[in-house]
Amino acid sequence: MMLPGGAMLILLPMLCLLWGASWAATLGGLGDTILGPKEFRDVANFSTFLLDQSSGMLYLGAKDAILAVDTNKPNQPPQMIVWDVPVDRRKSCVAKGKTEADCNNYIRLLEFLGDGRIYACGTYAFDPQCAFLERSSFTLEKSEDGGVKMETGKGKCPFEPSQHYTAVMAGGTLYTAATSNFLGTLFDISRATGPEQERIRTERSINWLSDPEFVSSAFIEQSADSNPTGDDDKIYFFFTEVAKEYDLYTKVKVPRVARVCKSDVGGMKTLQRRWTTFLKAELVCEDKPSGQRYNILTDVFTTQHIPGDPSSTHFYGLFTSQWQREEVSAVCVFSLSDISKVMDGPFKELKKTCENWINPEPVPTPRPGQCLNSALKAEGFESSLKLPDKVLTFVRDHPLMENSVTAAPLLVRKGITYTKLAVTQTGTEERPRGAVLHLGTDRGELHRVAVVGQNATLLQEIPLFSSQEPVNNILLHQGRALVGSPLSLARIQAEGCALYPSCEVCARARGLGCVWTTEGACRPTTEEPGPGDMIDDALRKCDIQEGRCTPSIREMRVSKGLRLLLPCTQLSPRPCSWEHPPHRHTRQHHSDLEVTVTEDSLGVYICTCQEAGPGIREPTPCRRAAYQLTLEDPTSGGAVATAGGRHVLAIYILFFCGGLAFGVFLICFVNRRHSIARQGHHLPDNSLSSEKGRDLLGSSATPQSPSSASLLSEGFRLTEKRNGTATTTTSTTLLSNQGNGGHSYSGTLIHNNPSNGHGNSLYANCNTSSSELKFTEILAADMLDGRTGEREKGNLNGVEREGDDVDEGLGDGVEQGMKGLEDELASFPMFKSPAPLAKCEESSI
Repeated sequence: MMLPGGAMLILLPMLCLLWGASWAATLGGLGDTILGPKEFRDVANFSTFLLDQSSGMLYLGAKDAILAVDTNKPNQPPQMIVWDVPVDRRKSCVAKGKTEADCNNYIRLLEFLGDGRIYACGTYAFDPQCAFLERSSFTLEKSEDGGVKMETGKGKCPFEPSQHYTAVMAGGTLYTAATSNFLGTLFDISRATGPEQERIRTERSINWLSDPEFVSSAFIEQSADSNPTGDDDKIYFFFTEVAKEYDLYTKVKVPRVARVCKSDVGGMKTLQRRWTTFLKAELVCEDKPSGQRYNILTDVFTTQHIPGDPSSTHFYGLFTSQWQREEVSAVCVFSLSDISKVMDGPFKELKKTCENWINPEPVPTPRPGQCLNSALKAEGFESSLKLPDKVLTFVRDHPLMENSVTAAPLLVRKGITYTKLAVTQTGTEERPRGAVLHLGTDRGELHRVAVVGQNATLLQEIPLFSSQEPVNNILLHQGRALVGSPLSLARIQAEGCALYPSCEVCARARGLGCVWTTEGACRPTTEEPGPGDMIDDALRKCDIQEGRCTPSIREMRVSKGLRLLLPCTQLSPRPCSWEHPPHRHTRQHHSDLEVTVTEDSLGVYICTCQEAGPGIREPTPCRRAAYQLTLEDPTSGGAVATAGGRHVLAIYILFFCGGLAFGVFLICFVNRRHSIARQGHHLPDNSLSSEKGRDLLGSSATPQSPSSASLLSEGFRLTEKRNGTATTTTSTTLLSNQGNGGHSYSGTLIHNNPSNGHGNSLYANCNTSSSELKFTEILAADMLDGRTGEREKGNLNGVEREGDDVDEGLGDGVEQGMKGLEDELASFPMFKSPAPLAKCEESSI
């Protein structure tokens, strides 16, 4: 009995070391680092990032705390300031109907001030407050009574932790877009700091803001060299609101960009303490050939294509669709010049009349909504206070522009929800090559996509956090990406050809100036690619001998009755189609294809996607994946489904280590009781093998048949993962394969949980297809019978039925041995109370 236990004690640390080495290899190749709850001392709900570009110090706003992390030395413990809410304020917040979790201080604003301090604002139990943080000592300023020196944060910070909000600092003055009341029904875009008489906001009118969801903001400062007209600096706000110009039966959401001018101080009589330069326009991200429009804006990244030139500013927008039920994400880019042209164009007439035709009001002079410049000042309009009332009345009634800012999507992904976006430009100012999109998902992953011309190529999909941690922040600093979730922070390499470790991935980055060398490494090159498809030529130099649009056919050996999912990566907004045998049972999931294997469905399956070719706008077909389905040899061992990602393997090993640790503990405990009461209870020699102690509280899932030589010959549930959860649809198996374009699919086997009818990926990772588990699950069923009530007994009915067959083969001696062990375990205090649920059962509830 002790030999197996000793072997387990030796095997356990070895497996854990292998798991740690695998994880380190995945994320530590280029000095990447991940900080989790352990390093942050269980501080959570990180929502705000502020980076000092000169020193590399990153400030994090969290729940009841502000932290500082030196990104150059991420292994050092972070500094922390606790800024919580007194108990009486929390009780008052709960008494007003708010939840106890929301009645804390969630830091939503961190901005640098010019005097070496940081302006910090938090929700403070639905009573927003702001404080000043001394960067040198990393402490909050104190008041005379010794407490934190605070000032009201209303209009500067949202009341609720989950409310949409954005803010930007422009010349030491704070501009915000947030809710301005406790109920969250009033919305303002305002100048929140500065002299009291210059603190202005939007008009309380649905024509100005209609139930907006604020997303991002940007300050565009005009440079003296490129501003001959003396135009004013501008602040841009991006949000999604309910459109009032569309009179439909349902609320139509539209993405907007709004602009205000820095020197605006409101009107003298009309629009007092209100913006006189507030104009807004619709953003249209639409694929015209298919007519698909993406109308909900989720994130915006601002960058200058030519560093130091504000006129080269581009806004990369991340969109989703209100009209599609499935997950979909799209990326469109808008230039500052296009936005300026729309803001200088005609105004939309929003007035309602009984006539079908109305005459728009004539536009007065000077033009309403324009920023002050040298020409206006020469005419005597040195301030917005001197503007005529007819100009202010017109801009009050016409905040919306007639034309829209339109763009075609650079990237469309179905079945994936992107949450954050960052962009790095490649090449030089004289010879730009393209851009790399760093996209965070709602499942804790970071995707990299190369955009060269009109073509997008998926390069990498990197799992960073657990599937329950969405990416909510991405900052770029000195060639690295700082990626955050509500619980963790990752620092990973973001630039350079060294990111791409294989010839295939390096070939797909050929348009970015990368080439695979004879030394077996991806290096930058200044050589221009030859004529034709540059990625296709680069791929042919790799061992796979296939091009980007000419993938090799992958043979998949399957069995009849099997249901599988053939992956095909779609990046273009154009649809993907499949060529397949005429007699088939298929169903398309986004760009992937579900196939039920029959005699007639065997053959070649080819996925072709439409995308834009180099220098042309007409879509061209590109073959993305090809498969050959053939029946497996009955005499062979069959195909083996392997997990497509290291994170899946790591989870398997983690649960296996936990099961081994529990087994070692139980075996040692039983042996000790045996040595104390050797004459009281004896188990027969043939009662249990050395495997009997493993996972005594086994899962309630039906184990696999021991006679099955192939994992693919079994029927499992086809599970579609949405937002970190698994939803069972129908009994099937997922096959994994490496899709063309660098997209990796995991072939995790999903087992059904009979207790609730829903499959769960964490639950599945606890199951093992070995025949020994049947024996231990019978033991678990016998032990739990009569102790946990009808619910547990019902959950184990399937296991008990299989147990009857095994008991008949083991004989009476084994039955007596199990009876003895049951009596032995029944005497333990831990089994006198209702039996605890195993990890598998806990994760499936």
